Amino acid sequence: MPSAPLIHEPTVEITQVRELSRDLVVIPNRGVELVPNIGVIGGSHSVLVVETGLGPRNAEKVLAFATEYARGRRLYLTTTHFHPEHAFGARTFAGEATYLVNRAQAEDLAGKGPGYLEMFLGLGASIARQLAGVELATPDVVYDDEHELDLGGRVVRLRATGRAHSRGDQVVTVPDAGVLFTGDLVEAGQFAIFPWFPPHDTDVSGLRWIEVLRRLAATDPDVVVPGHGEISGAEVLTEVRDYLELLRDETWARRDSAMTEETMVAEVRALMIERHPEWVGQDWIEKGVGCFCAEHP
Repeated sequence: MPSAPLIHEPTVEITQVRELSRDLVVIPNRGVELVPNIGVIGGSHSVLVVETGLGPRNAEKVLAFATEYARGRRLYLTTTHFHPEHAFGARTFAGEATYLVNRAQAEDLAGKGPGYLEMFLGLGASIARQLAGVELATPDVVYDDEHELDLGGRVVRLRATGRAHSRGDQVVTVPDAGVLFTGDLVEAGQFAIFPWFPPHDTDVSGLRWIEVLRRLAATDPDVVVPGHGEISGAEVLTEVRDYLELLRDETWARRDSAMTEETMVAEVRALMIERHPEWVGQDWIEKGVGCFCAEHP
């Protein structure tokens, strides 16, 4: 969900691929908006791909890379949530990989996917080009809370977090490597993305998001792969949680005052930018204020 006109085409480039551990690599997003960090995790007999990229052409690149990487091993695909740059290339993997997600995400994809596709098609020519010909996928395997995927000598844990950034958020953990894929529960160097679009989509919950991050931080991963931004250590979980807590507190401190909503947003926005002048995505601050206003006790 771009917060400003795109500077770069939202395309996955198979460059600067980074190895995090034995048989575990990340295709980085290179700081390009609407390009996620994409994981490829291998075991002795299977390989799991995490995220597809925005639309079929990006997914074709990811599938080609994963197929070459797998060298005959079975392919699986999962996505951290249903938003277009993460999951709208899944149909490209049909017949080539088994697609598995949690139940809430599958319901989001079926129920909200068409509306998000329409919204994104209207966001500009570069995005529409990547989404041309999109067909939304139906997952092959759906689980409720947690699923352990045996890749052969390596078990990867898929876990539904409950409602936070979206209703169907999922994290992917590689225990033997100490690696956690968070999707858009975490962005590095960016203000948290709040898909707060009333009345069409109000599933994001800042309060539950804070609790999810607290639980994830307690697992103390060695490496955190955010939805967007630089691969980091566990400290990024606390950094994002601290930001959300500050956004909540400053919003609520003004919520019951006599100031107008416009003034409240302006004050909170200025404070957040002062705290994090290097972060991108400043337009998401206002969305976060709106969400926390709705969650005010």
